[in-house]
Amino acid sequence: MKTYSVYILECRDGSFYTGYAADVRKRFALHLSGRGAKYTRSHKPLRIVYEEPLPDKSAAMRREWAIKHLTRQKKEALIRRGVQNGRTDQLSDGS
Repeated sequence: MKTYSVYILECRDGSFYTGYAADVRKRFALHLSGRGAKYTRSHKPLRIVYEEPLPDKSAAMRREWAIKHLTRQKKEALIRRGVQNGRTDQLSDGS
């Protein structure tokens, strides 16, 4: 069975974008190219700041929904815990 991950991107304007994908690096490349999501076309992604693997697409979709409903402060805390636990490699756009 294919695994999925939920991820959070930091955008150049300081905002966060949350999504899910089977291949987060490939999806990040799509965001960088302007073909990833409507939001990231106008809020250019800077880097992946959080990634959480999940067992399947359904679980990833539920987790994405839950994260999108967190306050910014709680998202920042989640990102800090993720970095401490190795849940991100801080992949960036290279600039």
